[in-house]
Amino acid sequence: MADDPDKTRLRALEDRIAAARKSQAPVPRSDEHYSMANLAWRMVVELVAGLGIGFGIGYGLDRLFGTQPFLMVLFIFFGLAAGIKTMMRTAREVQTDAERASARTQRD
Repeated sequence: MADDPDKTRLRALEDRIAAARKSQAPVPRSDEHYSMANLAWRMVVELVAGLGIGFGIGYGLDRLFGTQPFLMVLFIFFGLAAGIKTMMRTAREVQTDAERASARTQRD
């Protein structure tokens, strides 16, 4: 019977220590900001890559056929369209993932 008050005091002390550790624990880092920045850079790279590839193909064909700058301008526009299409596909994927996550949190 003499051990019960000591055990109670010890358990209370352990609970206070655990609460103090929990309050001093570092806050988990939220990578949401960084993931959105990464997404933005990904979209920029997709657009620039489309433009660069279109420029390269158009310039190469112009040099091959001797039709300065007709095909280069045409393929730059094709590259821009392809880059925008790829960006839209990426945005659609992100939106779908966000909707799934939202639906999952609403279920729980």
